[in-house]
Amino acid sequence: MKIALTGASGRVGRAIAALAVAQGHSVVGLDRVPRHEGLQPEVGFIEAEMDDYDRLVAAFAGCDAMIHMAAIPNPGRQPDHIVHNNNVVGSYNALRAAAENGIMRVCQASSVNAIGHAYSRRPHYAFFPLDETHPNYSEDPYSLSKWICEQQADAFARRYEGLSIASMRFHYVVPEKAMATAVYPAEGPNVDKHLWAWTNTNAAADACLRSLQGRFSGHEVFYIVSPTTTVEVPSLELAARYFPEVPIVGDLTGLRSFFSSAKAERLLGWDHDAAMRDAQ
Repeated sequence: MKIALTGASGRVGRAIAALAVAQGHSVVGLDRVPRHEGLQPEVGFIEAEMDDYDRLVAAFAGCDAMIHMAAIPNPGRQPDHIVHNNNVVGSYNALRAAAENGIMRVCQASSVNAIGHAYSRRPHYAFFPLDETHPNYSEDPYSLSKWICEQQADAFARRYEGLSIASMRFHYVVPEKAMATAVYPAEGPNVDKHLWAWTNTNAAADACLRSLQGRFSGHEVFYIVSPTTTVEVPSLELAARYFPEVPIVGDLTGLRSFFSSAKAERLLGWDHDAAMRDAQ
């Protein structure tokens, strides 16, 4: 399979490229910044902005699939309107350029924040563990941009028969759990705004590649999150301490995550810990 990969010089992009090459795929990488030295020599590379639509169309020509990872990854790095507009327009252009090239298998980066989460003034949760049926309470520019990107994917799936799009809701993608634990400890200011969740980099890459061959059509949203939290405190204890008003509707025993990735496991055959181990 020939895969167009935006955001190829980023952390997740490089992991996707490495795994794709290892699996025998060819990759055309795109990014607004120069080629990262960590990209395999087999990976083609085009320096391009996501708002240069004609360049995207040309870059995607001849590809069988497209993975869109290019985005501003959180608010605060840029003014609100730039964060929002960059992510929304970039997603639209990537989806449209793929469709114009007849690409029917697409994956795009979303975020657990698409429903409103870590960047809200005070997160609002309807139940735990969170799954893809949870209502949207987004309020900040980043979360809103991710929600709109998912709505755009719905529109493209309605427009183009046979098009398959996976929106991947990652949470703090890092190589090792220790890195996430240092950022999301059990105690401290605002620790409850992140729900002690994380995603391994290689597991995220595995999910993206699996989505290109998933047994589904149309647009599907997936939580791509580690099955366990970043801390050694029982999840039910954390829920009772910080969110006593939120109903528990699923399994939150032991150190289980506040996010359910059961849908990805079921439809994609994805296993976070197995993918993490396989890459070691």
